[in-house]
Amino acid sequence: MKKIIVIASFFVSALLISCGGEEKPAAQGQETATTEEQPAMAEANPESYDPKRGEGKWTAELLALTETLDAAKAEAGEKASNVKCASCHKFTDERLVGPGWKDVTKRRTPEWLMNFITNPDPMLDKDPEAQAMLELCLVRMPNQNLTDDEARGILEFMRKNDGVK
Repeated sequence: MKKIIVIASFFVSALLISCGGEEKPAAQGQETATTEEQPAMAEANPESYDPKRGEGKWTAELLALTETLDAAKAEAGEKASNVKCASCHKFTDERLVGPGWKDVTKRRTPEWLMNFITNPDPMLDKDPEAQAMLELCLVRMPNQNLTDDEARGILEFMRKNDGVK
């Protein structure tokens, strides 16, 4: 029994380490939020918090999604998710470390998903749905420091995974 606990502890530790990562400097031409901008997002007025949108810069207008899938973005998003997300999330409804992705775009708005993907800490601090997932999964989603293009591609891959054509 002791061996199983030690092995399980090692496995969970390895998964947690693989989901995180050191902050990488931004590549030339990529826009990222500066440290001056990040506290401003975290200090947003709690009365103005919109649980359908979440905490962050993404709005429906900014995303401007179409009903049809952007296949190129979905392909790029699949590649990014295989590197950054697949160690904790399955593309089915099965939970791994984090919840499965099946039908996630039917349960959450695109702007909520984008804000959670790019801004997980303030979302976990403020959003009741994110807090409920944290109670189930027991592990905070690490900030993967995704670029806007990577996050948008992952959203498009999630839509593809949920049957959008």
